[in-house]
Amino acid sequence: MRVLFMCTANSCRSILSEAMFNHLAPQGFQAVSAGSFPKGQVLPRSLTTLLEAGIAIDGLSSKGNDAFQNNPPDIVITVCDKAAGEACPVYFGPALKAHWGLEDPSEVKGDDAAVTAAFHATLARIETRCRAFLALPFAQLDAATLKYELDRISTL
Repeated sequence: MRVLFMCTANSCRSILSEAMFNHLAPQGFQAVSAGSFPKGQVLPRSLTTLLEAGIAIDGLSSKGNDAFQNNPPDIVITVCDKAAGEACPVYFGPALKAHWGLEDPSEVKGDDAAVTAAFHATLARIETRCRAFLALPFAQLDAATLKYELDRISTL
């Protein structure tokens, strides 16, 4: 199963989600990320946060959703409210879509400790959601039930 995490810039929340998902995922599951208006670079604080959590950062990059035109995902999960309101590209076709809104830790104002805490809190929330996702009994779920579960996970 291939999951695409999308946000607008693909520099923070979607990158954190891609890395955490792949860190936790068993064989047969893969996450990628993209942005509707990619920044072109990953925020250094995103990479630092992942490294501090013991999560690999190899291969992470900011890219547009057109990077997946020839290899569409099974599930598209938006992680920012701006991206959630945008139309998914037509080539994502039948991909199941869900929204797991997350506050943007890069917008937190304050000292270094406050910003660091916001990034770690966001990553912890992503971990909770990814673990809940990966614990689902996929073989027993039809598309409607999976959509229901994805929406339920968004509240965690």
